[in-house]
Parts: sequence; structure tokens; C-alpha cells
Amino acid sequence: MSPITRRRARRRGWSAALAVATALTVASVTAPTALAAPDPGSPVKVNQVAYVPGVAKVATLVSTSTSPVAWTLRDAAGRTVAEGTSTVKGADTLSGDRTHLIDFSSYDTPGTGYVLSAAGANSYPFDISADPLKKLRYDALAFFYHQRSGIAIEAQYVGSTYARAAGHLGIAPNQGDTSVPCRQSCGYSLDVRGGWYDAGDQGKYVVNGGIATWQLQNAYERTLHVEGADRAALGDGTLAIPERVNGVPDVLDEARWEVEFLLRMQVPAGRTDAGMVHHKMHDENWTGIPTIPSQDAQRRILAPVSTAATLNMAAVAAQASRLWESYDPTFSAKALAAARTAYAAAKANPNRIASSTDGTGGGAYSDTSVTDEFYWAAAELYATTGESSYRADVTGSSFYKGVSFAQRGYDWGWTGGMGDTTLALVPTDLPAADVAATRSAIVSFADAALTRLANQAYPAPNNAGSVYYWGSNGQVANNANALALAYDFTGQAKYRTAVYGALDYFQGRNPLNQSYVAGYGEKAVRNVHHRFWANQNDSSLPIAPPGSFSGGPNSELQDPVAAAELAGCAAQKCFVDDIEAYSVNEVAINWNSALVWLTAWAAEQAGEQAPTDTTAPSTPGTPTASAVADTSVTLTWAASTDAESGVAGYDVLNAAGAVLATSTTTSATVSGLTADTAYTFTVRARNGAGLASTSAPVSVRTTGGGSPVDAPPSTPGTPVASAVTSSGATLTWAASTDDVGVAGYDVLRVSGDTQTVAATSTTPSVTLTGLAPNTSHTYVVRAKDTAGQVSAVSAGVTFHTSPTASPPPPATCMVTYTANSWGTGFTAAVTVTNTSTTAWSSWQLGFTFPGDQKVTQGWSATWSQTGTTVTATNAAWNGSLAAGGSTSIGFNGSYSGTNAAPTSFTVNGAACS
Repeated sequence: MSPITRRRARRRGWSAALAVATALTVASVTAPTALAAPDPGSPVKVNQVAYVPGVAKVATLVSTSTSPVAWTLRDAAGRTVAEGTSTVKGADTLSGDRTHLIDFSSYDTPGTGYVLSAAGANSYPFDISADPLKKLRYDALAFFYHQRSGIAIEAQYVGSTYARAAGHLGIAPNQGDTSVPCRQSCGYSLDVRGGWYDAGDQGKYVVNGGIATWQLQNAYERTLHVEGADRAALGDGTLAIPERVNGVPDVLDEARWEVEFLLRMQVPAGRTDAGMVHHKMHDENWTGIPTIPSQDAQRRILAPVSTAATLNMAAVAAQASRLWESYDPTFSAKALAAARTAYAAAKANPNRIASSTDGTGGGAYSDTSVTDEFYWAAAELYATTGESSYRADVTGSSFYKGVSFAQRGYDWGWTGGMGDTTLALVPTDLPAADVAATRSAIVSFADAALTRLANQAYPAPNNAGSVYYWGSNGQVANNANALALAYDFTGQAKYRTAVYGALDYFQGRNPLNQSYVAGYGEKAVRNVHHRFWANQNDSSLPIAPPGSFSGGPNSELQDPVAAAELAGCAAQKCFVDDIEAYSVNEVAINWNSALVWLTAWAAEQAGEQAPTDTTAPSTPGTPTASAVADTSVTLTWAASTDAESGVAGYDVLNAAGAVLATSTTTSATVSGLTADTAYTFTVRARNGAGLASTSAPVSVRTTGGGSPVDAPPSTPGTPVASAVTSSGATLTWAASTDDVGVAGYDVLRVSGDTQTVAATSTTPSVTLTGLAPNTSHTYVVRAKDTAGQVSAVSAGVTFHTSPTASPPPPATCMVTYTANSWGTGFTAAVTVTNTSTTAWSSWQLGFTFPGDQKVTQGWSATWSQTGTTVTATNAAWNGSLAAGGSTSIGFNGSYSGTNAAPTSFTVNGAACS
């Protein structure tokens, strides 16, 4: 089934039921007046809740100006604490807005009531603090206690406003969930009490319960296997639930409430379809709004079994078994036995597909392809048992090693990524190379999300395309969770930054100034589609409790209110906070579980220092001179970028490397110069971590008369390294020219911002000796003339000396290379395969570009380029490749003309096929 059809299948049948729901509602409450299309509010869009200290702080400004706009940040007392100018972003496809970005990351003082102003408008107030995020992780988890079926929701845990009687226990008027018959006669009834109400209705669906339970359990399981993760934050006593302080992590207690329900949905032994699991259970017909769970008089029914539901239960029960083994061995064994039985039943019944038309009284949740569910269930069973039969099903699956991440992340109908996540985190005896490949697939998925984000004004790491589907916020949160895993696996700060950006989007930095999290933000959702949180229809009932997560924009407009009020909306503006707008403003357990995972991770990271930035900013553009006078000149240049620490400023340097001017913009005026004198300038960009990169030089002669002054030599060509050994290398470069003659060259060793003379030469070549083995070295060259003047330094060359030990034996290898070009850029995907009979402990790939291609950004390896020669050295986690094993790496690049592929490759110096 296509992704579009899967999402539509989630709630098919709601429109047909609307008349019934409305009739039931009108009997007691006047129907609400439809809202007007949502007001986008202030053009200054911020995270209305809080930006986390130590993390990028960016706002979006809606403005048609083609020039930067001045902005001011004020504290709660109205004092200006930071100011600057925006960066023009331009037209934004997903919102329809013309936009600028305002980056105020340099201001990091915790406080409350900050206001950002630009273009004559003020933002909503916000804090700089990690405290609201740390509270949100628990409010997002509290949603599940609110949604519990079969238990009273007590005031001592949720307050009197949200307390209610137990629903569906057979107490009049309930017919109850304690003995529910099959809709189509099956000869038995099941006790299916408990579990969570799925969404705004009071149905309980196995395939949605599966992903939601898995995410809660995985949020905790991740902390068992990621170094430095905050296990205590999800531990015993952290939640306001009846099971707290029982010696078990509270998040597992909450998840168990659903696991027990899932086990009850299994067909008993001795019955037809024994071991299979019923797809769902809910009211026979749709109930109206409001309907308090304990007042639901509808007959409850079981839908037929399905292979998808059976595999969901098998996966989640197997996962629960390993997590509960040390806390409750009896429950652990029960869950594992049910999982084994379900998996065997699913293999015997692989094509029991839920009907796509079964949408009366509850959503259909139809899914015509269950290959991904088989992979997920096998992965969970294998991670729990280590048994060879499950291992064979994992490694033999077409989804093995992260294949499903090539299409999208994961959701209730696309579950392969959950199996991948488990196998990437939980230790098994799978080959290390295969685990590395799985992690690499997740990282590649995250990189693709970052590429899409780079083109967006509002930071929502959505799936590819311009359509926002039902539950878009849930998908954005799931994708942000994959970005978080990419940070866990690589430590690269760009992924961490993007995770917090997604939280900014959810909490107000979006086209509608809308916080999609109830209770969080000045303009937080109130009127979610729900039968108890129905204050819009009945003032005696509550609004959505804090931490409830709205499904968000849906450009398909699949309910009457959305269709009437939002016609023609841009994708990110297809939202209205109305209780009847169920296709945009419903809540659901699988969306809140995504928010739980996301906020648990982000709150954990907010307690840590920002990761060390080891990447210099991109090279500034070559400066151009204007307003040249006798004693001054103005220089401008193209801006640098830095995804990790941000560009902190620029230095203008003379030929000797002295700083003549500094700037936080891309322009500076150098004064105090001598008339009629030649000068060479470069621009150095600095990031927040103190790393720097230097532009190519520009030569300028000031105006004015006087005796001619000797000009410095021209800049030498970029040096090229050859004959690299463990302790030496030869550098050559294009010669400089000079009006009085070149006297020689200095070869400078570069270490951070420091350059020291390592060698001199009278020719454009030098041999370096005494170098440290197995180390990266960077050098630049400058020329000297006979008058004592020096040129600007050349661009640098970096090379890596070989180890002193014998190099690894030549590799028998195969390399595949594919490139996707656009304009003057391209993305290359490379797969390296060990075709030898012995494992590799490390590898280095080499190839030569046939044209002027340049590697601009790489992943899953350390990439370097000298001239047209490229090398990629394994990352720490994918250096070991078993015989027959593969790893996938890649990079973004630039080119002009044609983008022909390299024709030959080497690994560890040996030619590959």
C-alpha cells in the first residue's frame, strides 16, 4: 500500500459517522460555531515555551524585505540584551511565506519573559531554560494514564479537573470490555479490559498500540545501551501513576498497562485461529461528542484477527519480556510465550489483512503489506532470545540492515525501522558490520532530513514531498527521533541541533504561531478532538491536559470543518484548533509516544554540555574591494556557514597574518593604510568553538601619488602532497611571480589558528621529514621577494601519514558508486564490500574524480580530498567488516560541467572490482 493510502486508512469512516456524532451531540449541547481560518499572528515566530541554553536559538520572521532586517531581544524588564540583523531566507514552499531567519544563539543567559522584536512586531514571550522541557517529558507521559481504560483516573494523580470514573468495566450504562464478542461470530468472548483509548474515540487498536508501547519501552531501553544516557529520569517514582514506587521504572509500568491488553486480544488455544490477535475492538457505532468513557452505552465488539495485529503483539511482547525479566520473571515468561505463539501463528497465516472498509465505530487501520511487521517481530524476538530461527528470519528479510529507512522512518504502518532501532541498540551476535550498516542507514536517513530542513524556514523534519498527511506532527516527531539516534551514533552536533529545532516547531515556531502541545506556549492547542476533553462543546468538561499532542497540519483536509475553513491552505497552515476538525486536531497514543521519546531524549541532552565542535566553518568567499581610498578600503565577502557552533565573526588579515579589522557581518572597512600601496587581504571566519577557515586572498592598491612601492609576490598555488610515508612527504605548488623577483618560499605548519615555519625552499617544492606517523598534517605556503615582502598564504593541503606498522594486507573488494545530481551539486552513495575471505579491522577507500568535483560534506567515514584524489577512512563504528560484509557511506559534492563517476577504486591500496 502506498504511504498516502496507509495514512488515509487510519481514520476512514469518520466522515460517514459525522452525522451520527452530530445528532448525538446536538441532543444535549448546541453545536459550536465554526472557527474562521487561523490567524497567523505576529510575523516573529518563536518557540513560545523555552529555548534550551547551549542550543541554537533561531526564530523565523515573515517579511517581504529583500534586505536584512534589524532585530532586538529584550528581557522581562524591557532591557535590550542582544541585537543584530536577520538573514534573508526568501520564499518558503511549505508555508507560502516569504521569510527571514533570526539567529540569537550568542545570547545564552537563562531567564523568563524574553521578547524578540523585528519589523515593528513583537514575538510571544519565551524563556531561556531547560526546565519546561524537563517537565514536558513527564506531561507527555501522563497522557497515557489519562487515556487508560478500565481504571478510575484519580484526582491524586491528575487533579480534580481531569479525574473520571473507570470506563468500560460493565458498570451501567457501559456494556463493558470484560466479555466482548466477535462482530462476526467466533464462538467466544474475550476479557479485553485495560489498555489505552487510542485517540479522541474510545476504541483500542492493536497496530496503534504496538508502536506506542514500543516507543515508551524503547525510550527506556535506549538508556540501557547508550553511554551517558539518563536512565534515572524514566525510573521508579518519576510519574504520577498508581504503580509508582514499586521498584519498577514508571515508564515500564505505564507501558505494561497496554501490553496486558494486547495479550488479552490473542485468540485462546483450542479455538479457530488460535494464537492470532484481533485487529481492534471498539463501539459498534460511533459515539457523539462529548461521551465520558463511563457513560458510553454502546455495545463493544471484536474485529477479526489480522496478521499485522498478531505481529505487533509479538514484537511488543518480546520487547517487554526482556525488559521485565529482572523485575517480574513470571510476567516476562508470559509475554515471551505469547510472542512466540503469535509469531508462529502469523507465519502460518501471513495474509490475513484487515479490511480497509471496516470503519464503522472505529478506524480501519488497514495495511496490505506486512513484510515490515514480520521483520520487526523477528528482530524483537531475536534480540530477546538470541535463537537461530529468529536470527535467520532477520538476516533473510529484505528489510535487513536498515533498508526501510531508504523510504521513510517509521510509523504504525511502516514498522521496519523499529526493528532496525532495536538491532542498532541492543547487543546481539549479529556481525558488527551489519549492525554498523543499520546504524549507517539511520544516519543516512537523518542526513536526508537535514538536507530538506536546509530549504525550510520552519524546522519540521518532515518526510519528502510537499503534502502534509493526517498526523503530520507524529511523523515529524518520529523523524526527529531518528535524528536523535544519529547523534547517539555519531556525536555530530548537527543532528542534536535539528532535534531541538523540531521542538521549536511544535511549540510555536511555525507559520501559525501555534503550539501543538496543550498547556505549553501562549497559543497552545485547547480544543483537540476528544470525547472527554470536550470543553468547546460542554463547558463542564476540561480542555486537553498539558502534554497532549495534536496531530497537526493535514493538507488533505479530511473533515468538514477543515475543508470549509482551510481550502487552499499551504501545507503547514492546514490546521485549526477546533474539536470537530478531527483530521488536523485529534490526539492519538502513537503521536504522544513519539513526543515522549523525543522529549525524554532532549531533556537528557539539555543536562549535558554542548558537544565539542571539531569542524571549522566553511571557507568565506574571496573578498572584493570597494570604496578604495588613500588610506582605507572596504571589503565584502560571501558568508561562511557552520552547522554546529555557528559563525561567531570574521577577521580581516594582511599578508603577514596580522588582524586589521573584525566584523560580525560580511563586510568590513580597513583604515590606517598608506597611499599608493599594494596590499593583500584575506578573511578568516571563526565559529563558536574557536575554529577558523581562511578565504582566498585579494590584492588592492590604495589611491594617491608618490614613489612606486614594491608589490608583494603573488600567492603560491595550493600545495599537493605526494610520496607520503609514515614520517615524511613531498609538497609541490605552482610558483609565485613578483615584480623584483621571488627569493624563496616558507612552508608553514597549520595548527588551529597558529602557523609556524616548518621548512624553506628556493624552488616550488620541498620534502618534509620527521613527521609523526598515522597523523593528519596541514601545510600552507607563502612566497618572499628580494625586497622582503611576503605573499598571502596559499590554500592548505592536508594529508595523513601512514602508520609505522606494516599496512594491512591488500583488500579484495568491490565498490558501487551512484550519484544524484542537481544544478551544480550532487549526492553520492557508496557501498564498500569486503569480498575477501578474512575480516577487515579497518579500511581506507581511495578514488580520483575525473572532473572538478569536490566533496563538501560526508558521512559514515572521514573524508579528505587533495586535488582530484579522494580518500574515505572508516568511522570508529564501521571499521570492522566481516568477509562478505558491506558498509554504506556517502557525501554531498559540487561540480561544474559534467559529473562523471570515478572509474576505479582502491581499498587499503588494492584495486577493487
